[in-house]
Amino acid sequence: MAVTSAPLRLGLLGCGDIAARRTLPALHRTPGLELAAVAARDPARAASFAARFGGVALSSYDELLAGDETEAVYLCLPTMLHAAWAERALLAGKHVLVEKPLATCGPDAEKLFALAAERGLVLLENFMFLHHHAQKKVTELLTAHALGELRAVSAAFTIPPRPEGDTRYDPALGGGALLDNGVYPLRAALRLLGGDLTVAGAVLRHSERYGVDTGGAVLLAAPGGATAQVRFGMEHHYRSWYEIQGSTGTLAVDHVYTTAPDVAPVLRLTAGTDRTEIRIPAEDHFEAVLRFFAAAVRERRHVAGELRLLGEESQRQAGLLDAVRAAAVRVSR
Repeated sequence: MAVTSAPLRLGLLGCGDIAARRTLPALHRTPGLELAAVAARDPARAASFAARFGGVALSSYDELLAGDETEAVYLCLPTMLHAAWAERALLAGKHVLVEKPLATCGPDAEKLFALAAERGLVLLENFMFLHHHAQKKVTELLTAHALGELRAVSAAFTIPPRPEGDTRYDPALGGGALLDNGVYPLRAALRLLGGDLTVAGAVLRHSERYGVDTGGAVLLAAPGGATAQVRFGMEHHYRSWYEIQGSTGTLAVDHVYTTAPDVAPVLRLTAGTDRTEIRIPAEDHFEAVLRFFAAAVRERRHVAGELRLLGEESQRQAGLLDAVRAAAVRVSR
């Protein structure tokens, strides 16, 4: 693939809140990218976004995909629409960055990555924390066996209740805690323990009022006997954390999934009786994932290994969602 210095022309498919608050401001600070077009179900909303962030406002998602204004798209749609519109974007010849989760089931994820490979296109699920320097330092420590042999991972991402009318409470749009914040600690477990994880048990708290799960926990087992215990929910005290326990040490990271751009994360390493705090420079991980996406499109050979790992994890994560739902004890309230 020829390398070009021209900015990657990105189209916004869906004017979600996260796009306005974090992704598009980060895009403006990211070299090699420009917002070229915006499409929303509401033309007035698309026009408002285009006036704020740039690009031409288009009348529909289909018009954006059919046009030549963009080379790639950023999908910021309700969860249940991710897979269908990712497929349509790939069929239209566009590279795709899509908000998590890419797919709600394993077969959909496998189909999408097969299509992207067939067409030579980049497909990336937007898990920002994987691109933060804090995660890279964790990987470096694990590779150096700073904790010995891995024995267990504990991970949690929980948030307080959302306002009435929030899409997280709408089952038709893919609401529920498992798909909204449960995928973060599941993804962390996959990254830390490897992809071959089995669901040994699960609990989902089901809200009869909303028709979605509002919390839950999953026990995962790795082939060598290491385990991961993950918790998630949207009726909780806020928690964004994981801890890795090995045969000779323990490593804990707070505020790991949604690190604010002005926060310098602290990794707390305990080995024997020695305790060390490793401070990581502040970074906007929205900028980091956008830089990676642009590099994957323009200079893929330089990031091919990481891109392949991310794709494999995305597919295994979608398969875990199927397994969690199949194994779960459901508690209604």
